[in-house]
Amino acid sequence: MLKTKPTHVRYLILLMLFLVTTINYADRATIAIAGSSLQKSLGIDAVTLGFIFSAFGWAYVAGQIPGGWLLDRYGSKKVYAMSIFTWSLFTVLQGYVGEFGLSTAIFLLFALRFMVGLAEAPSFPGNARIVAAWFPTSERGTASAIFNSAQYFATVLFAPIMGWIVYTFGWQHVFVVMGSIGILFSLIWLKVIHSPRNHPNINKEEFDHIANNGGMVDMDQDKGKGSASGPKWDYVRQLLTNRMMLGIYLAQYCINGITYFFLTWFPVYLVQERGMTILKAGFIASLPAICGFIGGVLGGIISDYLLRKGHSLTFARKAPIIGGLLLSTSIVTCNYVDIEWVVVGFMALAFFGKGVGALGWAVMSDASPKQIAGLSGGLFNMFGNIASITTPIVIGYIISTTGSFKWALVFVGANALVAVISYIFIVGEIKRVELKETPTKGALPASEAELSQAKL
Repeated sequence: MLKTKPTHVRYLILLMLFLVTTINYADRATIAIAGSSLQKSLGIDAVTLGFIFSAFGWAYVAGQIPGGWLLDRYGSKKVYAMSIFTWSLFTVLQGYVGEFGLSTAIFLLFALRFMVGLAEAPSFPGNARIVAAWFPTSERGTASAIFNSAQYFATVLFAPIMGWIVYTFGWQHVFVVMGSIGILFSLIWLKVIHSPRNHPNINKEEFDHIANNGGMVDMDQDKGKGSASGPKWDYVRQLLTNRMMLGIYLAQYCINGITYFFLTWFPVYLVQERGMTILKAGFIASLPAICGFIGGVLGGIISDYLLRKGHSLTFARKAPIIGGLLLSTSIVTCNYVDIEWVVVGFMALAFFGKGVGALGWAVMSDASPKQIAGLSGGLFNMFGNIASITTPIVIGYIISTTGSFKWALVFVGANALVAVISYIFIVGEIKRVELKETPTKGALPASEAELSQAKL
């Protein structure tokens, strides 16, 4: 009797995660590509632009815990689809703020960026939940690295396109084009995404391979049908008092500090500090992103390779993170060189290192309690994306105060160093958090209940 070969539906699911994350980060980066032209068009200063850059982050951070709760309560498919559609709609609307007066336009731009951040909040916790459901433990590092590397691919693919749109048609059009792509993709998402148990194209062999090797295949069963009560908030307290989780949160904050420099101020740096045109900056910005993409995928491959070779989960995850982030401190070297291609080379090296070290979501897939995978990912993403608020504002003030980007690059390099320190000295062993169930009001602890039963 011939043995049936397993299907590979999980790779289609991973492709969907990669594509939606590419669109996600492209929509975040629209404001950065349009930033210099928008600044001139609206007549706003660096500090105001920094606050507009940060608007996304305020809402994105605030929405993480509610977004994670919605994912755990109603499942990834529906919540994520609504998220994609909504953030894309608000992206389109940003293209029309120039129709209003200066103060109104600034307010609307801040408000719409805020709404994009709120709508995107469930995206990365959703990615982590889907990877945890669809991939065995030994494949999660690579799977997480692939969807996370889409942030670099977004810049590789869309930065030149968006730069060309701004240069040729004006900054307004970049928002309309990118938002329309997302609205279309939200419809495709509903058609393709299912849980492992419910997917029409998966066979028993692939399902068993996933289920028997650590995949949480039933995570979304019966979500949204009234059977789930949602996560208990005491779980959040337990996570916030866990040293390993606190170290992971701190490191992710610092790693995202590097990310948000590239997503917000990097194109402006190329135009204002290095004298490039916005068209050239759009193409140049894609070069470090290519290296970040390669590093991001490579980091996951290295981590899973170390795991398969018998190294501990802790070593397999930490080694690429520490090595990559140490490499990313090379961004400071850009302050000491003037040759354009050398500057771009060091930026590329820094982004490559950051890519290798960006394994936070793989760590979360390994460490999140199974009861609240979405909420745990939301909490992790909340702490990490506080950097989306602080980084644009801090760099805006640094530029306004010093008149250059030199100390801004030192600030970015310091973030990488703090993340390394956190993983070495705070995180400790990486393992799944086991939450303690708190007894409901009026219920006896297990030992007392057993004792009472014995007396009867």
